[in-house]
Amino acid sequence: MAMSVGGATGDNEPMIEMNTTPLIDVMLVLLVMLIITIPIQTHAVKLDMPVGAPPPQVVQPVVVELGVDFDGTPTWNGNPVPSRSLLDQYLQIAANTDPQPEIHLRPNRLAKYGAVARVLGDAQRIGVTKIGFVGQEQYME
Repeated sequence: MAMSVGGATGDNEPMIEMNTTPLIDVMLVLLVMLIITIPIQTHAVKLDMPVGAPPPQVVQPVVVELGVDFDGTPTWNGNPVPSRSLLDQYLQIAANTDPQPEIHLRPNRLAKYGAVARVLGDAQRIGVTKIGFVGQEQYME
């Protein structure tokens, strides 16, 4: 904003520049009045949603703890399985159950790789699909 403050030149010439301060004050007052008088618009849309059936109940899966001890002996829910054929029977029952139980394989840290691979191979051969490793924190050092 340019504003002329007279006095330095001593000339009695008329001031050519327009004083814009009152114009700006009026514009600010009009802007504030416009903002206050505009109603607050809500962007809500009323919808009549259909009422449906309640969601189905979530069934917690059955979990089977399958372990492999340090000497290669498999355990089924904490109970030692003395023979490989008995382990195959347990895995066959689990594979035929609908829905299949989750089998959490927890090999001992000292178990040989071949013993764990044999258990995994038997489970795959029989058709067990929900199998996973748990207890991996024992391998961190």
